[in-house]
Parts: sequence; structure tokens; C-alpha cells
Amino acid sequence: MIKLRLKKYGRKGQISYRIVVMTSSTKRDGRAIEELGFYNPRTKEVNINLSRIKIRLNQGAQATPTVENLLKK
Repeated sequence: MIKLRLKKYGRKGQISYRIVVMTSSTKRDGRAIEELGFYNPRTKEVNINLSRIKIRLNQGAQATPTVENLLKK
């Protein structure tokens, strides 16, 4: 199953996340199929490619609850 989820990156104490498309069996920091944006929880900055996310959701990908909350903002 293909999922839209967060991939952790950055250094210790300064974590950020990339919003990526991955298979559900891939590890959190594993290889992504496509990167669709990023989220910085410290500054609350969100950059999302909505057109690509809509395409992926129409293809059958499922967003994790955390990514769904980011999309509602």
C-alpha cells in the first residue's frame, strides 16, 4: 500500500520532516518514491505541493493521520 507520511531529517534538537510518498512496508527514514513538501514543527512552517498530493490521493494513496492534519491547515 502507498502512503503519504512524514520522513524525519535534520540534526538533533532541530528536527524537520519531509512529506513523502512511500510504501507502508518501508522504514520511516527509508527511500521515498516522491517528496511532496516539508514541515518544520519548531517554526510551524509548512510547504506542500497540493497538486501532486491530490494526484497521489486519486491514485489510491492513503495519508497518515498526521499528514491529514497538516493538509487541513
